[in-house]
Amino acid sequence: MAAMKRPLYVSGAGAVTPAGLNAPQTMAAIRAGLSAFEEIMLAEPLGQTQIAAPIPTRAKLRRTEGRWLVNMASRAIREALWTGSGASEGTAILLTPPESLRKHPAYDDIAPQDFLATVIKATGLRFHAASRAIDGGAAASIGLLERALEVMEQQGVEQVLLGGVDSLVNDADLARLGQAGRLKAENNAQGLVPGEAAAFVRLTRLPEGKSPILVAIHGVGLAQEQDNVLSERYSQGDALLEALRNAVNGSGPSEPDIDFVISNSNGERYSGWEELIVRPRFYRTRREILPTAYPAMTIGDIGAAGGALALMLAADSLLNDYAPGPTAVCELASENGLRAAAVMTRMTRR
Repeated sequence: MAAMKRPLYVSGAGAVTPAGLNAPQTMAAIRAGLSAFEEIMLAEPLGQTQIAAPIPTRAKLRRTEGRWLVNMASRAIREALWTGSGASEGTAILLTPPESLRKHPAYDDIAPQDFLATVIKATGLRFHAASRAIDGGAAASIGLLERALEVMEQQGVEQVLLGGVDSLVNDADLARLGQAGRLKAENNAQGLVPGEAAAFVRLTRLPEGKSPILVAIHGVGLAQEQDNVLSERYSQGDALLEALRNAVNGSGPSEPDIDFVISNSNGERYSGWEELIVRPRFYRTRREILPTAYPAMTIGDIGAAGGALALMLAADSLLNDYAPGPTAVCELASENGLRAAAVMTRMTRR
């Protein structure tokens, strides 16, 4: 996968995260460097605490893990849809739920094959038949950008809501991550902080409105890392390097043009090691610094929702002129080893 045949435009967004109940609140919190971390009580071992980033909410919305994810996703989808005037019937949803390998407790309530239909039902709206749910986590969400362009060109879709929903703040994931020594704790500074979120970006083939400033996605790269975080070896960064090279392998921006990075790196030793190896192999142009935004510093590791959140943050920084420059790359890693990159630019309408 490489540079796309034509750009896709980020025309809107919706989100529910620990830092905000909509996209503007979330972006403002990340920009301000706020933290949504707090201590939660674990079910096992009883009485022990863990640093996490849960979304503040009423208990009745969390009666089951499946219903909680559906509530988050439907809310973010409606927000993203209402940033434009397009009808839901002409809109396709491309959704990444929690990776199947994790056996997320949400699937105790809702079968994976029924997840998207349940989310759509919760919105109270009808969406285009091209809507799909795809396994693979945050990086898979970025990989769906080519699919988004395809359904708009070939299946009569007017716009696409691309995003994900996930929560690592549940007993099963907390136990799994704890047993593997992957959680941030007093005796493990290089661990992840479990978070939860739903995030969607609204994609269009053509620019909308009359704003002179646009944000376009030009290139996408996708590759599979064999030495993923669940294996016994550290990644040497080969898949992320391949994804980055593929994303700039076209007529759009190239490596020297990149001004900053949005990464879903979560603070784990494994993640930091991979990043450390990849950076000098890909970013060969001399830079004083390479500014990098890590949303996990504010909202924790949000799993499958991280892909759309990275696109959203890049677009917001470019549109609102607080980005270090006009060209960004989003670097995404999924727990199953999938790696993805997307190149985005700030454009001025002629």
